[in-house]
Amino acid sequence: MNHSNLYFRSFLLLLALVSIAFIWVLLPYYGAIFWGAILATVFHPLHRRLLEKLRGRRNLAALLTLLIVILIVILPLIVITTSLLQEGAAIYQRMDKGEINFGNYFNQIVGIFPPWVHDMLGRLGINDIFSLREKLAQGALKAGQVVASQAVNIGQNTFQFLVSLGIMLYLLFFLLRDGVNLARNSKQLIPLSDDHQQHLFRKFTTVVRATVKGNILVAITQGALGGLMFWFLGIQGALLWGVLMAFLSLLPAVGAALIWLPVAVYFLVTGAIWQGVVLVLFGVLVIGLVDNILRPLLVGKDTKIPDYVILISTLGGLAVFGLNGFVIGPLFAALFIACWDLFPSAIKMNTEA
Repeated sequence: MNHSNLYFRSFLLLLALVSIAFIWVLLPYYGAIFWGAILATVFHPLHRRLLEKLRGRRNLAALLTLLIVILIVILPLIVITTSLLQEGAAIYQRMDKGEINFGNYFNQIVGIFPPWVHDMLGRLGINDIFSLREKLAQGALKAGQVVASQAVNIGQNTFQFLVSLGIMLYLLFFLLRDGVNLARNSKQLIPLSDDHQQHLFRKFTTVVRATVKGNILVAITQGALGGLMFWFLGIQGALLWGVLMAFLSLLPAVGAALIWLPVAVYFLVTGAIWQGVVLVLFGVLVIGLVDNILRPLLVGKDTKIPDYVILISTLGGLAVFGLNGFVIGPLFAALFIACWDLFPSAIKMNTEA
């Protein structure tokens, strides 16, 4: 009996060590693996329908699903990213040459402030307006440098990007083809009841699909609308601002307003009244309406997570995991809520046992 216990503990130690080592080996490509699993979860319903129409031909169904993912996700993303980096690099060059000077824009806004505003700023301890202007200009220049450096880094790391993309697509094919069997086998390794397993797996797939499809659809819609309005108003770098609005719209409640609202304020205080009014009305009635209508329908309705939890978990996920965090954060929040929902039944089962 002692030998059996020792062997079992030794096996658990060995299992933990090899698992940690395997995860450590996979860490350089965790992003590719993560998005391969996410895309497999999102496109599983499509793959299942194709599998039914193709009468169980798993390889062909997985291949067709993979081609659809490449056409509607990968290729548009590559094109938009390339155009974004080119436009960002061009704006940085103009900032470096002095053609775009955010310090001057700041001066124009501050210059029309009435005296009581300057007095209030002084009481708040903001005495050196010119120092604040220089910090703003330097911050904008550094942001442009980041965008330009990212363009250079992507050009230099093309091989690494292609390897990660290849790993993601390769893994996605097999996850689509064998995902059902893998999920069934993984359930056998989880020491929970069937009802608890079903609840957690259902919550996982629901949150992933709702977060990815819902948030990305809202982001694309808001970014496209904002970018088109910026282009209509003649604002330089409309594509760049549109993509930034799309990215920021991943944050509920605040989102795209962090971009269009300061621009609208600048228009209003510099005398471009009709442009400012149009942008405010469009931002509130169109861009904001998209967020207020689509997000609850596509995200909150399925995940059943309060908006404030989604906001906080999204911000925390972005801070910890980078761009991947807009999925990981709400996913952890949903699993946290699901586990606590199951806690009373788990106590009851343990008491009865």
